Amino acid sequence: MKNLRKMLLCSLFAALTAICAWISVPVLDIAFTMQTFAVFLTLGVLGGKWGSLSILIYLLLGAVGLPVFSGFKGGIGSLVGITGGYIWGFLLSGLVYWALEKPAKSLGKAAVPVSMALGMAVCYLCGSLWFQVYAGGGIGLVAVVVKCVLPYLLPDGVKIALAYAISRRLRRFA
Repeated sequence: MKNLRKMLLCSLFAALTAICAWISVPVLDIAFTMQTFAVFLTLGVLGGKWGSLSILIYLLLGAVGLPVFSGFKGGIGSLVGITGGYIWGFLLSGLVYWALEKPAKSLGKAAVPVSMALGMAVCYLCGSLWFQVYAGGGIGLVAVVVKCVLPYLLPDGVKIALAYAISRRLRRFA
């Protein structure tokens, strides 16, 4: 019964991630979205294993063409397009979070936000490297970081803090 509950929650959080992707403000090549909030809320509530599964479900829904990504887009093109690395980075964030769950417990209450921040850093790294490759190498890594990371640090920090605060309250129901 507990696994059934987790599976249902995985589906619910995959849907929430899709809804949050639709909350989007276009800026340059990469829009401000609420996807990162949903990803880290998912991880905070479901934990690394089930949260990563929920993120994978979200990616698979998009891969088969459902319009779950930013701008109501879906399909493989979104996963290999200019922002595809950030979308894949969500899954890597979940896997990093999962890998850090047990070792990070020694940090006490700081474990979850530290794991979320490291997951976000991995997402930035994956997305930035992908963006650089997609741009054909015509843009240096420093320029990519200035364009694709720096403008998003503060908003993503706020989203992580919000996800952490909400997930602390919701985790007991999962």
